[in-house]
Amino acid sequence: MKPLASFAAIAALSLAALPAFADQKATVKLDLDNVNPALTIPAEIYGQFAEHLGTCIYGGLWVGEDSPIPNTNGYRNDVLQALKELKVPVMRWPGGCFADEYHWTDGIGPKKDRPVMINNNWGGTVEDNSFGTHEFFNLCELLECEPYLSGNVGSGTG
Repeated sequence: MKPLASFAAIAALSLAALPAFADQKATVKLDLDNVNPALTIPAEIYGQFAEHLGTCIYGGLWVGEDSPIPNTNGYRNDVLQALKELKVPVMRWPGGCFADEYHWTDGIGPKKDRPVMINNNWGGTVEDNSFGTHEFFNLCELLECEPYLSGNVGSGTG
């Protein structure tokens, strides 16, 4: 479905759902042969973000290379497949409070050499950086999507 048609369909359904408009008739006419490219919704608006809260990353997306859970380079196969089917155009990471203290350099290089971080926003949760900047960029490559690396805006260090 073309983006303009999707927008029109959503708008029409929204109007029909409002009680004030229940007794009124709405007509929508779409001229899909003369769509203005400036009105096209960019694909990036349908992007996703990966958050460390709970088990979204550890156990959800990332299980590590040695996990008994079927994986590709540490990423769960079932989750990779589901994300590929979504055709995510852009993935943002890190998200939420985790981004406030994360420094991108902590997630590159050999995992054994990465610093351990204490996430003060979540009651002292230990972050071992086994899923870090390097793994995020690899994930985007596997999903064939654009990476959006969030800068640290909480402590100003990253």
